[in-house]
Amino acid sequence: MASDYRRTRIKMCGMTRPEDLIKACQLGVDAVGLVFYPPSPRSLSLALAEPLAALTSALTRRVALMVNPDAGYVREVVAATQADMLQFHGDESADFCQQFGKPYIKALRVKNAAEVVGLITQHRAADLILLDAYVPGIPGGTGQTFDWSLVPDTLAAKVMLAGGLNETNVPVAIERIRPYAVDVSGGIETAPGIKSADKMALFVQAVMAADRLVSEISS
Repeated sequence: MASDYRRTRIKMCGMTRPEDLIKACQLGVDAVGLVFYPPSPRSLSLALAEPLAALTSALTRRVALMVNPDAGYVREVVAATQADMLQFHGDESADFCQQFGKPYIKALRVKNAAEVVGLITQHRAADLILLDAYVPGIPGGTGQTFDWSLVPDTLAAKVMLAGGLNETNVPVAIERIRPYAVDVSGGIETAPGIKSADKMALFVQAVMAADRLVSEISS
């Protein structure tokens, strides 16, 4: 294996069932996402999220996803889930995102390259920038891809790529963008919030294969 091999991190989002979260951890994914946004079919109450989050393995990060929450609710979510990272999908300011003392992911819906650069500039403190497809009125989880050429090359190392990824197209995304991480939800499901163990495994295999190929090309 080439010495400059770099592994693309994997986040599986929208966990609602214990068996799915446990499977993700067994597959060695880097993070699992719990959604706290009631309009989403994958949304969790705090009562459901607390025992679910407790099943996360020690080597897998818990990510709590919210959309324009109030600060008090964010703290309740962190207390219930022991979240390692926060993910914000709304119009939250950088100051708002930073106040909780947790690493955070800022999600941006891609319209055009200039807007992406401008929004990223506002969130320099974000640990990762999640880029997702822009669909009017829907803050994420649309299952739609976007034009990956809009991702500036200079930003790829800080990008978590989302939007319609599955085991078929994620190798292409990794080859083109070389993102730090990929985020999948609908692409590993049989229905919203219901993950497929087979699809989950295939996705991880596809990412690993793409990483090996990129490493060989780069060496």
